Amino acid sequence: MQRYIGKFLRFLEIEKNYSAHTLLNYKLDLEDFQRFIADKPIEGVDYLALRKYLAQLKERNLVTRTINRRLSCLRSFFRFLMREGLLKDNPILILSSPRQEKHLPSFLSEEEVSRLIDAVAQNDERSLRDKAILETFYSTGMRISEVSSLDKDDIDFISGTVKVMGKGKKERMVPIGEKALSAIRKYLETRKTDSQAVFLNKNKGRISSRGIRDIVSKHLRYAGLKTGVSAHTLRHSFATHMLNRGADLRSVQELLGHANLSTTQIYTHLTTERLKSVYDKAHPRA
Repeated sequence: MQRYIGKFLRFLEIEKNYSAHTLLNYKLDLEDFQRFIADKPIEGVDYLALRKYLAQLKERNLVTRTINRRLSCLRSFFRFLMREGLLKDNPILILSSPRQEKHLPSFLSEEEVSRLIDAVAQNDERSLRDKAILETFYSTGMRISEVSSLDKDDIDFISGTVKVMGKGKKERMVPIGEKALSAIRKYLETRKTDSQAVFLNKNKGRISSRGIRDIVSKHLRYAGLKTGVSAHTLRHSFATHMLNRGADLRSVQELLGHANLSTTQIYTHLTTERLKSVYDKAHPRA
């Protein structure tokens, strides 16, 4: 099976343009399944074996989202094997995924976002970097990995746009506000290196996604904001505030870089909840 996994991963990398992060997740998921079937050849895997694997995943107390991701990986893998003529039948076709619980993403109010960003008041290089990261996040709604991979050449200070390399190496152009551009400009003028990367770590190398998460989490704590929020919360806040102020769903989908509109529709639930809250407070017979 290891040979099949290698061929599949090369297919995803070359033909599907999957990112290194996604490829690693697929590799880990397939190796987990390989350990489960032990010495059984892939041709011998049937519906019953897949049911037993699903039962084992549930016994390991994995969350439904993780289980569904593992099954999605296997579906892609078996489709590839069928396409390559390595299997005669696809045993996973009739396997149902567990129903996933829907959790609404957490977000900050507009006042809380202002409090978070304004709390970074110092003018040393590290503080200016942190403020520029927070401003960029909230101004563009980019993913953490997209902020990390941002280069100076990606930012057009004149037109107020940013070129973003999203999932699947798909490029998109995103508007960026003047406050974020001003914060980035101030940080770049202060730092003492010519690196192409916009945001650097303490060793003057490109900051990692984990480094950005740590920075945002630190300032969320310093600002005394609610628990259960993370760096990704700023992306959720961006989308929610855009919809609250009248942006249409399709535009928000493009700004976020979502492939499917259904992914963006989760934010309509948030705006509906806000409207219900306003209604309950304002209507005399609510």
